Amino acid sequence: MAASSPANPSNAFDLKSASLALVALVLRTTRLDELEVQFEARIAPSADFFNRDPVVIDLTHVRDQAEPVDFVGLAALLRRYSMVPVAVRSGSPEQLEAALEAGLCEAPDSGADLPHARVAPPPEPVAALEPEPVAPADAVADVTDPDMPSEDELAVPVPTLLVVDRPLRSGQQVYAKNADLVVLALVSHGAEVIADGSIHVYAPLRGKAIAGATGDISARIFSTCMEPELISVAGIYQTTDPPLPVEVRGKAAQVRLDGDTLVIEAIKA
Repeated sequence: MAASSPANPSNAFDLKSASLALVALVLRTTRLDELEVQFEARIAPSADFFNRDPVVIDLTHVRDQAEPVDFVGLAALLRRYSMVPVAVRSGSPEQLEAALEAGLCEAPDSGADLPHARVAPPPEPVAALEPEPVAPADAVADVTDPDMPSEDELAVPVPTLLVVDRPLRSGQQVYAKNADLVVLALVSHGAEVIADGSIHVYAPLRGKAIAGATGDISARIFSTCMEPELISVAGIYQTTDPPLPVEVRGKAAQVRLDGDTLVIEAIKA
């Protein structure tokens, strides 16, 4: 008996755009041996934090180096540490061609180098107004109203905010797209909070916190009890194995970027 065909084969699948939060590996050398040594020292103790996370390889700092990138070897190294390489970005034409041959795709360049890379939503539409009567041609009118906002002020988009008031258990993830994220309850081990803006946790933060997910270097992470597994701002990651210093561990603290370095400091009352 012949297999029956689907009733409507044209609806077998859909293609849609998707926004994904990726781990960015920012290369500062093309030497695979140096990368292996540092992976072993920095990532091996906490490799389980990258539980098959997709990775984009950022070539910004090595695009002008003459030595080629061994993308096949680099991809194997990432998989060894539970990461899944999927794309490269910001490389030279030769590097991008080599990456494509190795089975990676090209990702759009990041806005991480821009001081304000976060894209805010457009302002709410303004209701149409009835037209004012037209003054006679010979009338003299002052068209400047000091109380009226300027065009630039009217064009400023309204910031958005996502508030979560329930505990987040292991395996749960919340992503505040184009917004700051406020969490009013516990973020457990194994949970993830991600925001294109800043993250505020008014409870123990024990999972992963990824702020500035689209490259906002001004984003920050705040918590009244800083005990995270992993923190990241604008693609700069740090695990907490070894644990955070005693002056911030379990206390009210913030995480911010200073250049390419994450700074974790206590919040003093």
